[in-house]
Amino acid sequence: MSSKMKGKKLPAFAGPLMAVILLSVILTIVSAQFLTMDNWMNILRQTAINALVSCGMLMVLLTGGIDLSVGPVVALSSCAMGILVQRGVTNPLLLIVVALFVGFLCGGFNGLLFTKLKLPHPFVSTMGARQIYRGLALFITGAAPIAGFPAAVMFLGYQNIGSIKFPVCFLAVIVIFAIMGIFLNRTALGRKIYSVGGNKEAARLSGINVSSTLNFAYIMSGIMSAIAGIVLVGRVGTALPLAGETYDMDAIAACVIGGASFSGGKGTVSGTLMGALLIAVIRNGLNLLGAQTDIQYIVIGAVIIAAVFVDVVRGNAEARSRRLAMAKKAAE
Repeated sequence: MSSKMKGKKLPAFAGPLMAVILLSVILTIVSAQFLTMDNWMNILRQTAINALVSCGMLMVLLTGGIDLSVGPVVALSSCAMGILVQRGVTNPLLLIVVALFVGFLCGGFNGLLFTKLKLPHPFVSTMGARQIYRGLALFITGAAPIAGFPAAVMFLGYQNIGSIKFPVCFLAVIVIFAIMGIFLNRTALGRKIYSVGGNKEAARLSGINVSSTLNFAYIMSGIMSAIAGIVLVGRVGTALPLAGETYDMDAIAACVIGGASFSGGKGTVSGTLMGALLIAVIRNGLNLLGAQTDIQYIVIGAVIIAAVFVDVVRGNAEARSRRLAMAKKAAE
């Protein structure tokens, strides 16, 4: 739980967790398949990729930014591995390092567009970068999927543990989120990220290198997207240049549902994980109910709008509380 949460406030993950429980009860009533072990392991697999992308998105949202290029970065990093496989490279460590390096380069490029070129908002820069990365993924693959990856590369995406077939990819999510939680709450750089999102000018005046902090956040978003790309290759067995078309919206929704704010400085990894789980439960329930793809888009879109509305209401309420506190202090 973030150090920002004090007093009697519920932890950030409480709201989405209660929503998951309520939705699970409803889906259990309407579908006999929902509450089976196999289905829940499938939900965790579905959660993993969005959770990884959302973890990187959270870093950016904490700084008051946004990254609309995460989906194409997932595709480009996996396709970069695919091109090497086509050329006879089978060393799994090298392939994974290449994918992570591609994510690093994409994230670094996004950060530099904002911090060095001084574009007005990361929405603009990452929107442009989104098109570039998607085009590169299509160009290097000839718009065709690539298969034939070594088993060691696909391990993270398809391997299960134990008799319940607990997905390794979700175990990796738990480990990564635990590390990121410690990083954001217990390290100087993590606190700087919150400070920059809270007030960039105040952070600069306090001696924080705002540009470096922003660049780091976007680099982490790129790397987390690359990890998601590795998991995706393991799940589907191929590198898909058109993969991740809705990953940015799903990640933003997971973060905002989990308590993150577009204004920056707010959000926790636990809330983000619960937000990603809620989205996976919604998608899984719609699939079990036989809902068509168009209906799924409508429902997820409504969830995103609701999450943004809650963020706005929450921000307005906090602003009113601050004004009242200042007025009370001035009156004294």
